[in-house]
Amino acid sequence: MRRTALGALGVATLALTACGGGGDGDDAALDYWLWDANQLPAYQQCVSDFTADTGIDVEVTQMGWDDYWSSVTNGFVADTAPDVFTNHLSRYPEFVANGQLLALDDLAATAAVDTSIYNEGLADLWIAEDGQRYGLPKDWDTIALFYNADLLDDAGYTADDLADLTWNPDDGGTYEEAIAHLSVDANGVRGDEDGFDADNVAVYGLGLNGAGSGQGQTEWSYLTGTTGWAHTDENPWGTHYNYDDPDFQASMDWFAALADKGFMPKLETTVGASMADTFAAGKSVLNANGSWMIGQYTGYDDVEVGIAPTPTGPSGERASMFNGLADSVYAGTDHPEEAAQLVAYLGSGDCQDVVAEAAVVFPAITASAEKAAAAYDAQGVDVSPFTTHVEEGSTFLFPITAHASQIDGIMAPAMDAVVSGKAPASSLTGANDQVNALFE
Repeated sequence: MRRTALGALGVATLALTACGGGGDGDDAALDYWLWDANQLPAYQQCVSDFTADTGIDVEVTQMGWDDYWSSVTNGFVADTAPDVFTNHLSRYPEFVANGQLLALDDLAATAAVDTSIYNEGLADLWIAEDGQRYGLPKDWDTIALFYNADLLDDAGYTADDLADLTWNPDDGGTYEEAIAHLSVDANGVRGDEDGFDADNVAVYGLGLNGAGSGQGQTEWSYLTGTTGWAHTDENPWGTHYNYDDPDFQASMDWFAALADKGFMPKLETTVGASMADTFAAGKSVLNANGSWMIGQYTGYDDVEVGIAPTPTGPSGERASMFNGLADSVYAGTDHPEEAAQLVAYLGSGDCQDVVAEAAVVFPAITASAEKAAAAYDAQGVDVSPFTTHVEEGSTFLFPITAHASQIDGIMAPAMDAVVSGKAPASSLTGANDQVNALFE
């Protein structure tokens, strides 16, 4: 799932008070939470500007992904949740069903926002089944391949070679050929050479984030999305999942086999590890990951990093999951209108241009995203492998349905079993039956 690698493990809190007075801590002081440590400085600036403009004090808290969601959900129960918080597409349907979010259409500041400023389709994702809006978009993301340029060169591959890779679930196409050749065992033998020791690998051709649960956002969805397979019967608000599809299961069998072949780390070795950090240590050459990770990958001092597009699949096109975060208002806030003012400001060009200049994500506003691309370019980072998905229309939506936490409870262990080699992909048919039973 998106952003599990983002937040720092600790918690950072910053209280921002009004310039020249106005917010006094008792009058409409707001709490705002987010999980991405990389975006924290930009949003601290946004909140500081908001306080200066409105006189409304805001305290910003950032914490790691797991701590974040447990704190949010526990806060709903204890009525201590933040007034405004960064929300995720996988979470908000259940929050809406439980009455834990305010509809932004009912709040003056957010109801007045022109959503046409956002990248096409982003704003619509935050309209629930009841027809009301529960989030204003912050950013969007797609998937591409980060690569270690030196290790790529050592293997005799070029950036142009990576741009021309193809994939299929039968033999892996030229994508598997590249992954195999980029893998090197402890004796210096490459994965496509005789004598390669799959049990004693020094450098893996492809890194592994995890099994991907039921979404596979960074792990495998960029591949399965090229086969004609979709997570659900419709999206958003589908009521039938398709993990029993033969094409999907063939793709999962192929993916799991990479670890058996020694071309990708075994799942158990990734627990508690950062794929980006092991990449920086020279332990893998290619990493499929999201655009929100650009800053981390390009920020390592000792690694020359390039970015390549995802491979072309059986459809003849590339594919990437398309996701976007939003800010939402807690239903229990004591200051709904002031909270809506903050959400509207965070979703405005004034704030999203600040985020763009920081070059940490692609903001949701189209004009701001273009400024972010220019900021990356000024740093010498070519982000076109990410933006091309949007430009060419090769994206598909993160699956948005009811019962997300229950589905994750079923699919996370089921997918772990497949990717770890403990069960064949055909076992996902049983998991799929359990998932679909939730909608009966």
